[in-house]
Amino acid sequence: MAARGRGSACNGAAVLGAAAAVVIVGFLVMSAAPLAEAARYTVGDSGGWRFYAEGWAKGKTFRAGDVLEFKYNAVVHDVAAVDLAAYRSCTVPKGVRKMRSGRDKVTLRKGTHYFICTEPGHCKAGMKLAVRAI
Repeated sequence: MAARGRGSACNGAAVLGAAAAVVIVGFLVMSAAPLAEAARYTVGDSGGWRFYAEGWAKGKTFRAGDVLEFKYNAVVHDVAAVDLAAYRSCTVPKGVRKMRSGRDKVTLRKGTHYFICTEPGHCKAGMKLAVRAI
């Protein structure tokens, strides 16, 4: 067996100290890295919020914090956030807030969000949207 010299314990401590320093520096670098910026989406892309919009979200991955912007002609359309039942039936629950600016922005929370146009016949003509944010 090889005998260890007097400095062996100190060398082990130095190695542990260096390893701890590397871990701390790595943590600080990761902490300073900016979080992913929220994405902004124009519903319907260049065509905006319109009939047959319900397929627009297919293939897109939405995250909590992302922003949907509904661009439309406010004279003939609006947007309302509704529940699943109202989305499926194209009915407007009493007290639902209708957005009517023509440039409405909605920040997504985690979960599924449902939007419809409340003008008569518009939702049934496909002017509705379901979006799931992870």
